[in-house]
Amino acid sequence: MRRFLLATMLAAAVPTAFPRPLHAQGPVLPQGTVLPQGTVLPESVVTATRIPTLVARIPAGVTVIDRATIEARGYTTLAEALSAVPGLRLVQSGGPGANASAFTRGTNSNHTLVLRDGIPLNDPSDPGGLFNFGVDTLADIERIEVVRGPMSGLYGSGAIGGVVNLISRRGSGPAHGHVSIAGGLPAAAQGAAGFSGSTGRFDYNLQAEARAERGFDNTPQRMRVHTGERDGYEGAAAAVEFGVAPTETTRIFTGLRVRTARFGLDDTGFPAFDSRRYFGRDQNVQGRIGASGLFLDGMLESTLVLSHASSFRHYTQRLEAADPNQATANTRYRGERTVLQWSNTVRLPDLRAASDSSLRFGLEHIADSARNTLALSSFGSPYSNAVRASASSTAGSAGFQTTLLGRLTVTADLRQQESRYGGSATTWRTGAVLAMPEVWSRLKLAYGTGFKAPSLFDLFGIDNFGYTGNPNLRPERSAGWEAGWAVDIPGAGRRDMATAEVTYFDNRIRDLISTVFNAGFTAATTRNVARARSHGIEASLTLRPAPWAEAILTYTYTEARDQQTGTRLLRRPQNQGSASLRLTPLPGLTLAPEIVWSGPFQDFLIDDNGFPIGTGRAKPGLIANLSASYAITPTLTAFLDGRNLGGSRFEAANGFQTPGPRVLAGVRARF
Repeated sequence: MRRFLLATMLAAAVPTAFPRPLHAQGPVLPQGTVLPQGTVLPESVVTATRIPTLVARIPAGVTVIDRATIEARGYTTLAEALSAVPGLRLVQSGGPGANASAFTRGTNSNHTLVLRDGIPLNDPSDPGGLFNFGVDTLADIERIEVVRGPMSGLYGSGAIGGVVNLISRRGSGPAHGHVSIAGGLPAAAQGAAGFSGSTGRFDYNLQAEARAERGFDNTPQRMRVHTGERDGYEGAAAAVEFGVAPTETTRIFTGLRVRTARFGLDDTGFPAFDSRRYFGRDQNVQGRIGASGLFLDGMLESTLVLSHASSFRHYTQRLEAADPNQATANTRYRGERTVLQWSNTVRLPDLRAASDSSLRFGLEHIADSARNTLALSSFGSPYSNAVRASASSTAGSAGFQTTLLGRLTVTADLRQQESRYGGSATTWRTGAVLAMPEVWSRLKLAYGTGFKAPSLFDLFGIDNFGYTGNPNLRPERSAGWEAGWAVDIPGAGRRDMATAEVTYFDNRIRDLISTVFNAGFTAATTRNVARARSHGIEASLTLRPAPWAEAILTYTYTEARDQQTGTRLLRRPQNQGSASLRLTPLPGLTLAPEIVWSGPFQDFLIDDNGFPIGTGRAKPGLIANLSASYAITPTLTAFLDGRNLGGSRFEAANGFQTPGPRVLAGVRARF
């Protein structure tokens, strides 16, 4: 259990010497609007501005992972899908189910806001307000949009480093469905099915998925305590949505998503012990009801959504005779979040100089609650902490976007949030993209501010070692800018045979929340005392030498430091990159190899005997994956997916080894 607590503390990774305690321009439609089955919008993004926008006109770093990419690359979990995104470092402390955190552009792991169809998902019961990327699977996801840079001017708390938006599959058209089933080594099986469509004024969408695997021992083989004990995983998810269109321009909808998982975990004590009785259980239920419509002859698009999410996480460790630490644990996290959103977009008429102009405005109210109890014992000494609290916030936001003279796209967003606890915040973002078709290029420039509200544990948590939360905390605040250049290089009969892009980013964060002890170390609380800066370069090169081949190369350089001590921030490598190919050498055959590389980084180190030895330089690592698929018929596809085929022992978090080689073979059918 202590290893889980250590992973949680490191994931928050405030930039101080000590972590917090245990602690083609198409329509981008509003929430609730149906996209036709199979629709892919590779050049437009909803998340970056909340206004229909081509990727080439967005003044931010954007990555889109659509359904075709998910299937071609064999991604089955959210962590896998995000592992090669430039500017984002995904760190998982073990196998499926184990805590996985995203460090976006060098910011802290609780500075990436996660949305599902625009609804914020970050867990209010987590001590740092984190989202665990290690549990969710992808069967009901149509596309993932990742936007990097301070986005609090659009989305509020937590969007300091960026936003990840999970966009669900929707139903329309004649009834249709899909089924997939796969099995592999070591002892893994998974299946998914879906059925959707519409009839008259009604539409429906149902998705289900189940997965199980024996797993690997994620204690590093270099450690003397490595026993080969495997950390298995069992999980299932189901989603359903129904809609009705009272008129041709309105739709009322309701939906429910349920996800549950049970998994084994590895534990590090003092010294480490490869526990066989350490398990986690994670459950989440999210329901929503809403309405959307077009008014004023289609000029106004309005959506009202009420969403409620309930999460429950339970971690247990039973006593084992061979454990030198004699550790036990029983921890429960219960979180509730209710969100009411009202969003509107007004499409303005074109003028001589301005076209594609839109004005957006909206309101959002969020109510959170947490009921946590942590109880563990080691060497006969008990430790406990708890929080039972609630908080709420209300925000109003507005934005404007236009394209001037057909080549300069300008965006501006403003948001004012008032909170019951943790202070209020005014945030904004503005940017521009200049198209220069004469030289096949475009330039972008953006500046924005961000904030992260204190977690409920920061505000109200207590423990039996003298820690007491601070209800007078202020939000963590940031300011950041970026400048980029992209060029399309013609050749091989294409206007964009190659696309190269490079972006410089610079973020400064202040009022970071840290734990402060009294002189005798008999009491502690949280205060806004720390500052950090992260800056660097994101670069990518996309090659399209032939209709049957595409290659994407990415590289990110990040310099992230504590501004008070000058030390590097943990788990943020200076250098990281990826290389991926998509080849269709024969009709129906697709090959998709992928390499993800991380350079060395600072981390809390654990030696080969299993003892913590302070901070230091962790080793680099490389993961190689390969997926292949063959369309047997237009509706039946066979696939083979391999993860970590080279058997890399890379420790993305020191003390937690990457799961070993895994191969899945299966078939996917559509009807």
